[in-house]
Amino acid sequence: MGRKITKIERTAELPSRQRVAAYARVSCGKDEMLHSLAAQVSFYSNLIQSNPEWEYVGVYADEAETGTKDSRPEFQRLIADCRAGCIDLVLTKSISRFARNTITLLATVRELKDLGVGVSFEEQNLHSLSCDGELMLTILASYAQEESRSVSENQKWRIHKNYTEGKPSNNIRIYGYAYSKGKLTVIPREAEVVRMIFADYISGMGKNAIMKKLTRLGIPTKCGGRWSESTVGSILTNEKFIGDTCLQKGFIADHITKHWKPNSGELPKYYVEGSHEAIIDRETFEAVQAEMARRAAKANHPRKSTFSEFSGLITCGQCGAKFRKKINGIGTKYAKATWACATFTYRGKDQCGAKRIPEDILKAKCAEALGFHEYDAEKLKAKVAAIAVPDDGVFVFTFKDGTGRTLTWENPSRRNSWTDEMKAAARKKAKEGHANGKC
Repeated sequence: MGRKITKIERTAELPSRQRVAAYARVSCGKDEMLHSLAAQVSFYSNLIQSNPEWEYVGVYADEAETGTKDSRPEFQRLIADCRAGCIDLVLTKSISRFARNTITLLATVRELKDLGVGVSFEEQNLHSLSCDGELMLTILASYAQEESRSVSENQKWRIHKNYTEGKPSNNIRIYGYAYSKGKLTVIPREAEVVRMIFADYISGMGKNAIMKKLTRLGIPTKCGGRWSESTVGSILTNEKFIGDTCLQKGFIADHITKHWKPNSGELPKYYVEGSHEAIIDRETFEAVQAEMARRAAKANHPRKSTFSEFSGLITCGQCGAKFRKKINGIGTKYAKATWACATFTYRGKDQCGAKRIPEDILKAKCAEALGFHEYDAEKLKAKVAAIAVPDDGVFVFTFKDGTGRTLTWENPSRRNSWTDEMKAAARKKAKEGHANGKC
């Protein structure tokens, strides 16, 4: 007699594992903080993977100065993955690690709640999907924000007290000096560069020319980045190079965003003479300040705005910078507008060799690309999304409807571009020069 086998149909799905991620953050790059961050990552990785009901997604970890979400790329990636449906639960140490701003915290938690994603705060033993979760979050987040404000005020008081005693803050980073234990000491190699910058400016060079010279010589900045006009300008105006220190030039305006604001009289400043070894003598420093004021006064005349419908539209294919308008011969009847790569203009042809584009040629090619006989700025703005210049003499137009067109152009020679009137003016100027004995 054969056995009867009864097949039982499965009536319920096996429970799926919950997809779990964790978020960690430290507020500075000190070694002990980075060690703490590594410890948090290790802890949450082990915790999630040891739970058989959880599926490990990953640990998102930020090293950020503030708790604002815009300054935390890993936090942004976490939220993006939650929106993409990759995460069911987020673990984090505390409310202050997740967000110090009450509004940001509640907005984020509510969005995740709508997505069906819960947030578990270990320190407060709180889950955002619980019945009283939002009420408790509001109360605790407000407390965390107030605690952050209190810590910030205490730190400001300590810094202000140091200023009144002539002591600098603990974050001085200035070219030419090393800072340690409240003392600035000269770095000889960098000090020579500082002296060269001052000497070049006194000799007639501008900040842009000095910047290009430093770049050409391969001299690195303090942080290893590229030189800029503003960096050169800050060296030329910094009183620390004559051995003095001006304290509280700026301050943190908001304890949440940590936004630094120049001190324009909102707080007192403190000036300490002879606080450290000088690199530049006072006479040279004062001569540079006077020369800077003279040049600024000379350049302080009204100029025609260079903004146009082409601003921000033309991109250099050689370096990726935008083309900017330049007007040569301002104030004369020979004034001519051209468009030049910003890198070429401000950093020199060593950094980018893209040639200038005469504006009349640019407009003529735009009309041709659009299929019109005459140039029309309004039609350009309505139809053209971008203009790329992959090489000299080439325009690549991208239209707003998704189509494109490539055109070439050729710059007429300097000789052919001169009008009879311009030639006559040049001959007259040459004769006057001979008559005055200048040639």
